[in-house]
Amino acid sequence: MNIVFVVIAAVIFIFLSGIKIVRPTHRGLVERLGKYNRFAEPGFNWIIPVIENIYLVNITEQMVDAEPQEIITNDNLNAKVDAQVYFKVKTDADSVKNCIYNVNNYQWQIVNLARTTLRNIIGTLTLKSANSERGRINDELHKTLMNETGSWGIEIVRTELKEIDPPKDVQETMNKVVKAENEKIAAIDFATATETVADGQKRAEIKKAEGIKQARILEAEGEAAAIKLVNEAAEHYFVGNAQVLRKLEAVEKSLANNAKIVIPSNTELVNVIGEMAGFLPIKKEDKPAK
Repeated sequence: MNIVFVVIAAVIFIFLSGIKIVRPTHRGLVERLGKYNRFAEPGFNWIIPVIENIYLVNITEQMVDAEPQEIITNDNLNAKVDAQVYFKVKTDADSVKNCIYNVNNYQWQIVNLARTTLRNIIGTLTLKSANSERGRINDELHKTLMNETGSWGIEIVRTELKEIDPPKDVQETMNKVVKAENEKIAAIDFATATETVADGQKRAEIKKAEGIKQARILEAEGEAAAIKLVNEAAEHYFVGNAQVLRKLEAVEKSLANNAKIVIPSNTELVNVIGEMAGFLPIKKEDKPAK
């Protein structure tokens, strides 16, 4: 009875020891006596204790830092370069096997491969072009890593160039150049705006002068038309008395200001005023001769 209990307990212990749960984020490789035996899918898996071992592989997207390094650019400047590589192991059985059996520590290998590739790419560029062509550097780095890791069972998702930092003195010089260029652009913009405002004011003054000119022309034309009408009236109503009419206008203007005008009685203007008022001037009687 005791032997049966021991056997049952041993079987239960062996069974429980062989239970392996694989999460959805992993895949497993089962080796029997050091040799690949089968692929372990997510969920419940059972292996023979001692005889079999299971190795889990993370299939989620991962990131490794290529670590900052000093790279000499094509214009002989030392640039501090850092990059990140995003990758993941493919989910099929062959890819999982390749990442374990075809490469030793694929994460470490990716880091060193990325560092070497960056030195080769940036070494052919000037510091200025390297800063302005980050997209091209990322594309070349990604392409190279994809080609080199094709047999590792992994996928290079993307690469990100974090920084390309020049030496401190070079950075200060570059900042001064950028500042000068920005000030130049700002000065040009200000000059253009000032010129635009001046042109607007000039056009406004021209419009104003044209308006004044037109108003004066119209005023002169109105006065000319009025004079013409007056002359026509004078010719019609005061035939031969144009000079008298002008004198009458002068008297009218003077009377409008309450001025007193002394008019000789023997002038024709007296007759005109008298006719307009409805009476004739009193004729001076000749004194009888003594």
